[in-house]
Amino acid sequence: MTRRHAVVAGAGIGGLSAAVALHRRGWEVTVCERAAEPSAVGAGIVLAPNALRAYEAIGFDAARATGNATPAAMDLRRPGGRLLSRADAAALAARYGRPPLAVYRPALAAALTAELPEGTVRYGTAVTAVDDADGGPVVHTPAGALAPDLVIAADGIHSPIRRQYFPAHPGLHHSGETAWRTVLAAGGPPVRAAAETWGRGERFGVVPLADGRVYLYATALAPEGYRPADVRAELLRRYGTWHDPIPALLERIDPAAVLQHDLYDLAAPLPRFHRGRLAWLGDAAHAMTPNLGQGGCQAVEDAAVLAHLLEGAGVRAALAAYSAARHARTDSLRIRSRRAGRVAALRHPLAVAARDLAIRATPPRATRRALDGLFGGFVLPDHP
Repeated sequence: MTRRHAVVAGAGIGGLSAAVALHRRGWEVTVCERAAEPSAVGAGIVLAPNALRAYEAIGFDAARATGNATPAAMDLRRPGGRLLSRADAAALAARYGRPPLAVYRPALAAALTAELPEGTVRYGTAVTAVDDADGGPVVHTPAGALAPDLVIAADGIHSPIRRQYFPAHPGLHHSGETAWRTVLAAGGPPVRAAAETWGRGERFGVVPLADGRVYLYATALAPEGYRPADVRAELLRRYGTWHDPIPALLERIDPAAVLQHDLYDLAAPLPRFHRGRLAWLGDAAHAMTPNLGQGGCQAVEDAAVLAHLLEGAGVRAALAAYSAARHARTDSLRIRSRRAGRVAALRHPLAVAARDLAIRATPPRATRRALDGLFGGFVLPDHP
């Protein structure tokens, strides 16, 4: 029996997760990645309980593959250090079956790649176009054309395949913020809890990773394209007087290892996540701001649902079912993340004071309900 063949455009977390999910189900997979090699510089990602359940459905143990780094708690603080709220990891594990897992992105990508046959991932091979012919899709690359049974567009937030097939879509919406991300090597004082600190139009996050490494991220209101000449000086100016351990962590950063990106989401939802034998996944389908920490997690959910549906139906029927199953959830999180970002980025002193008071006054029951929609929302749909 001829094995079905899938081409995945993009070797990010979503694309690699989809490749592993399909490979585990007997598909031949080719992953085309435009970058010449895996990135040597990366950031962190917190795999929330919903993403870990999706990985279980795929058959991939993220904790065993990348190291088990579970922060003791996830705190929200003011720049002076005052605690606004806390989510205890043990309580999250009791409610959702597992606590969040903090992972170094390059380590996760390497672990996923190791699950695939050698040669599956082709670096330096960009997908330049996809023809959705009646007889099946044709994928064009500089190395030649491929004619698979299925194409997965996991080509990121600026997805060329999305632009090709949805030319009337308004594209990306700039949130008004820029973000810096970096990972510190092990060797400094240990960081036990993850924390995000909210100031006035600025935020700073600290997440302990496996092996003593620490993932740092920061956001600030800034014009689109803003790039400071001296990133260390910029970060120290903005966050150097905030509570411990932020100043000491900033002193340890390597400016060459700091990533900076403006924050975008889709200006409007795509009308659907499929066309014929072509499916969109992750940021290519539903790019969202990182305010809920769900961008990568939703890509993993996409991969699990897509592979699951392809087990019980033909490609076209499975992709239609995938689009129907994923559209409402991902778009609700896109909108919710945008709204959360607006609240976090408030800068007027009175608005900030009111926000912080509201957070401290929120009853635990309301907080649990909000987290239920994130962490408890992953389900595998019925086969079509």
